[in-house]
Amino acid sequence: MIRLFRTDDSVIYEPETISDGVWIELSYPDDNEIAKVASSLKLNREDLTAAIDLEEKNRIEIHDNYTLILFDIPASETRHQQESYTTIPLGIIITENNIVTVCSQETSVLSYFRQNRMKDFSTKKKLRFVYQIMLRTSFLYQQVLTDIDRKRTEFEENIESITNEQDLISLHELESTLVYFSTSLRGNYNVLNRLERYSSIQRYPEDRELLDDVIIENQQAVEMAQIYRDIIDSTRELMSSMIDSKLNNVMKRLTSITLILSIPTIISGLYGMNVDQKWMPLAYTPHGFGIICLLTATVCVALIVYLRKKKML
Repeated sequence: MIRLFRTDDSVIYEPETISDGVWIELSYPDDNEIAKVASSLKLNREDLTAAIDLEEKNRIEIHDNYTLILFDIPASETRHQQESYTTIPLGIIITENNIVTVCSQETSVLSYFRQNRMKDFSTKKKLRFVYQIMLRTSFLYQQVLTDIDRKRTEFEENIESITNEQDLISLHELESTLVYFSTSLRGNYNVLNRLERYSSIQRYPEDRELLDDVIIENQQAVEMAQIYRDIIDSTRELMSSMIDSKLNNVMKRLTSITLILSIPTIISGLYGMNVDQKWMPLAYTPHGFGIICLLTATVCVALIVYLRKKKML
């Protein structure tokens, strides 16, 4: 899908054709849309499709008539039949008169600008627009990281009731997401450092403060991802230990029950042996069977009391 946007006097609208100062947004574009933009702006087709490849790395490439900036943004996906988060590339191409964004799906990062909710947003100030997109990306990372930590907190609050491995898998998904985020945020940090060094990219003097804000927010997101990753790792180990402890308790109870049931089994087995009755205690005693049953029950009860004191039942 291709959409065109332009701002004039802080008002955003959608022009019908590509002209100077227009922002061209490509979301999951088809071949015809890519060919149209590449032909209109004289861009390499490979650079336009770079952001569609989920394996592309964060980078900056400066060509004669345009600059390609590729960095990662957070996105939602479904893994193991559960909603989770991942990162996808977002490509930004800065030409002399236009800016092009390319992504494999629609993202809330760019919808924020389509709704004209960013202060001092202008499609004509292209590099400032890039900084604003990266700043919005850093804020979105922080929001998602906060949501991940909230889910982790829910796991900790209900850790006593966790009994199956599905909960461990869910926690592992959160940990995997933090690994993706940490990798992508470090890549974005490298892109920001290169943007800071490239003097060939035109920028307004007031954009320097905005770039500093982007670097600070990105670094804060990096630290949040690392901290939450360490906490989740500890939570996962605690959860695994508790599941093992519950399993050990179950095995301990089963062992104790087996021990208790073995007493009447042994006694009845002895009395069931094919030997002369004169050698069997209480064989000729009146009510001998009841006495043996009573003694067996007494031994079992005594053993139950003993095992309870040892906290094995």
